[in-house]
Amino acid sequence: MKILLCSVFGPYGVDDEYGRRLNVMELFHNQVTREQGVFSLRMNHPSFGLYLIAENLEAPTVVLDFPSFDKFKKELENGYDYVGISFITSNFIKAKVMAEYIRERFPACKIILGGHGTGLPGIEEKIPCDYVCRGEGIKFFRELLGEENRELKHPSMKSALNRRIMGFPIAANAAVLIPGLGCVNACRFCATSHHFQKSYLGFLNSGPALFQTMSEIESKLSVNEFFVMDENFLKNRIRAEELIEEMEKHNKYFHLGVFSSAETINAVGVEFLVRLGIDFVWIGVESKREIYTKTRGVDLKATIKSLRNFGIQVLGSGILFLEHHDRQTIFEDIEYLIGLETDFVQFMELGPLPGTALYEDYAAADKLRLDVPFEDWHGQDKIWFKHEHFTRDETAEYTKLAFQMDYQKQGPSLLRLADTSLRGYRTVRSHSDSRIRGLTERLRKRCLDFYPVFPACRQSAENDKTRELLDFLELEYRKEFGAPSLAVRLGACVLSIFAYFERLKLKNKTFMYQPPTIRKEYRLNGSNTRSCRIHKQDDAQLRSAPLLSAHKAAVKEKSNLAAPN
Repeated sequence: MKILLCSVFGPYGVDDEYGRRLNVMELFHNQVTREQGVFSLRMNHPSFGLYLIAENLEAPTVVLDFPSFDKFKKELENGYDYVGISFITSNFIKAKVMAEYIRERFPACKIILGGHGTGLPGIEEKIPCDYVCRGEGIKFFRELLGEENRELKHPSMKSALNRRIMGFPIAANAAVLIPGLGCVNACRFCATSHHFQKSYLGFLNSGPALFQTMSEIESKLSVNEFFVMDENFLKNRIRAEELIEEMEKHNKYFHLGVFSSAETINAVGVEFLVRLGIDFVWIGVESKREIYTKTRGVDLKATIKSLRNFGIQVLGSGILFLEHHDRQTIFEDIEYLIGLETDFVQFMELGPLPGTALYEDYAAADKLRLDVPFEDWHGQDKIWFKHEHFTRDETAEYTKLAFQMDYQKQGPSLLRLADTSLRGYRTVRSHSDSRIRGLTERLRKRCLDFYPVFPACRQSAENDKTRELLDFLELEYRKEFGAPSLAVRLGACVLSIFAYFERLKLKNKTFMYQPPTIRKEYRLNGSNTRSCRIHKQDDAQLRSAPLLSAHKAAVKEKSNLAAPN
């Protein structure tokens, strides 16, 4: 028995018959720092779920992440009994083409569909398949293959690759940690919560289990930072308290980036997050109106200010084109979110994705635009439902304007991060709690890492707020750390050169960084050893869509097949 687990093929973030330019395979550049030009943070995140499943099977398995279509075809020639394809709704066409190719060339191979795209009603009739994996994949595969249920083994892998700041490549410095899946808050728009049946499935359910897993990953990857893939990590307060106890008992610091609801942060307190080693927190603000219980009764601006004053980077996310939005209230929400003064702001259009309560409500009310192809269901261009106050073309304009307003009023997130680091350094160095005071050197180093950035930022500055932030930061950094050293000045020269060439690349509107193909083997040839090969992809080749002539007819049908059964 041999398994292939695969993400959809590239290129990504280009306009072709399979995808769209604004559906970028970069979380930050796509929907957070989108309109910040050369200052936008660039990175790719691997398809974590595929590796987690592969790590926990007994059958020989290969993960093929970010392949071209040609590499996908070539991999199939190695012979597989099952091929799993993970996709989201906007990548429906790509998953369909891949499945059709398997059916045509390898009819004995069993096709498994997985990911959020499986929420599409009648997906079994829309894409050729033998099985649909909805929800947690490890249990599904173990039952399918007749494998026993045993303790979960966590993969050791970096959380990001292809990282760049102003064009300069930055080594990955954090691992991914997956303590559990799903969220009990069950916001009506949330595809993740609904994908896991509006419940939470814990993998690492105690502080000691977390600490042991993190220690093992640290020894393998030489990192002590973790991007925590858990929809509301702090919701399990007992587990978090136990993790603090473990770290303090071993005199150990791990540093975490987490997702958390505002009400959870309010319940545990900001200093609790600091003691836990949290460096970054993603908060769902959604709207100025307290539509969701997770923000009710919370002074968000004060909470965010306190987080940043302790050096914790904050991303606040908001939703555009909610039911109450008209041409006035949408700007109230945009300005409210910007006014919270977070390091990052995410704007996402309200998106009734299949499988969510929002989708069911809009389908029942005949609000879905079923003439819109699935490739456009990604939340960064035009909405795919009927809104009382906005046309589809207008929604694209308002979304772009929201990002531009944030950039103009707050400056680039890169400089906001430098400000947060300096605030944190000044706060913790004299704190009465020795555990918190122990973060001083880390924050000092983080500040110094930003020092070479300032000259390149000034060279690339596009608005008054950027220049104002630079004036402030350069003055304050000199007060704390003295004049830039020779090494800092040399680093600034190098970064300025990279930034210059990055600006030239960005003038080409068709240019898009592409993630490298990752192929990872598990238990092949009867061995427990694993190998990882990363294939550099040719940017020029990736900018043109792969020729899939055998499937042209199927693609031309488009994907207006969204009507619920």
